[in-house]
Amino acid sequence: MASALTDRLSRLVKSLRGQARITEANVQDMLREVRMALLEADVALPVVREFIARVKDKALGQEVVGSLNPGQALVGIVHKELAATMGEGVADLDLATQPPAVILMAGLQGAGKTTTTAKLARHLIERRKKKVMTVSTDVYRPAAIEQLRVVSAQAGATWFPSQGEQSPVQIARAALDHARRQYADVLLVDTAGRLAIDQAMMDEIRALHATLKPVETLFVVDAMQGQDAVNVAKAFKDALPLTGVVLTKLDGDSRGGAALSVRQVTGAPIKFAGTSEKIDGLEVFDAERHAGRVLGMGDIVALVESVQKNTDLEAAQQLAAKVKSGESFDLDDFVQQLGQMRKMGGLGGLIDKLPAQFAAKAGNADLDRAERDVRRMTGIIHSMTPQERRKPELLKASRKRRIAAGAGVQVQEVNRLLNQFEQMRTMMKKLKGGGLMKMMRRMGGLGGLGGIGR
Repeated sequence: MASALTDRLSRLVKSLRGQARITEANVQDMLREVRMALLEADVALPVVREFIARVKDKALGQEVVGSLNPGQALVGIVHKELAATMGEGVADLDLATQPPAVILMAGLQGAGKTTTTAKLARHLIERRKKKVMTVSTDVYRPAAIEQLRVVSAQAGATWFPSQGEQSPVQIARAALDHARRQYADVLLVDTAGRLAIDQAMMDEIRALHATLKPVETLFVVDAMQGQDAVNVAKAFKDALPLTGVVLTKLDGDSRGGAALSVRQVTGAPIKFAGTSEKIDGLEVFDAERHAGRVLGMGDIVALVESVQKNTDLEAAQQLAAKVKSGESFDLDDFVQQLGQMRKMGGLGGLIDKLPAQFAAKAGNADLDRAERDVRRMTGIIHSMTPQERRKPELLKASRKRRIAAGAGVQVQEVNRLLNQFEQMRTMMKKLKGGGLMKMMRRMGGLGGLGGIGR
């Protein structure tokens, strides 16, 4: 959805330059583009109709403010309505109850309930400092119980074992009792899914809900389902009092229609979004920021959060102190910087959060090749001895041949790495003693910035 809507609206903004007012004609042009983009994204037709009607009502006759042109003003209206359709702001989990707070995870098989349960456990442990226990009531798939055990351990949560011969309600009661005795703050209950909606599944989850009386009932839905997500959402809404939605696989090749359709159909706020397969790949869903991503505005807030979350501040301060004191930047420092970038999702993860115009320029580069180069450089450095990493000047021909053989590369690759490292070391030397401003002037950085105000 993001790329289609961004492309269509970008063309519209260009075509409306020079016009002083939003008119019936240019509103119709915009609505046609938006309607097509939403339908291509597999947004449910009733949702599209309602959305278009709201945008038209807000846009007609609106004056263009300040330096905006009609196209930009219309994009602003679409952004606001997209955010309103997906829910205002951020909807947090309500854990204000006598512990343990029970969270019931519902959804079809394959939607990602089990991994999402572990990701949510990690989020609650790290962000809200909760003691979390997980349990699976999926007695039909022993592999699902084992999977939850493994991912719960990765998340740092306690796992309550369950057996296939027990009933889901028996497991739920035993887990709740154990959670109370262990003074757990939160009990996450992973329920069984089916490949399609059936009555037995709905009866079972209703019985679990009645037994556990959860403070949160989260509907987990695959963002790639599109139109199918609407039918699933309706069935779960009729069976359970849903309190929130978790969109999974939002980082995949999804048309994105589920984000708009599910919120509208269930009336429940989207609370979380799965953004990667990693255990920490779960973000609190912010409707306004997601609308910005859809419209190609990027998500600079998420980029900053990613930097803060994945940057080792102590290591960064040590490196800064090292450079300032005049100590030489070595290959250990270099590989540490490469590792920090990979923690933030690599080049692709960073570019994904940039505004469309910057992402497009960066996207011209071969990102797959760049990622391979980073992995290759890391492998080469790890093939060196600690002494060689501290003193790269020791690396003569025979050592280079040994390192190349250890890393499975040609000697030319080792030489290329050392050249790139020397460039980085030269730059670090210039940073010492206030050399940053001089370096920026030499690169033309300040000249470019100065031209903005002229």
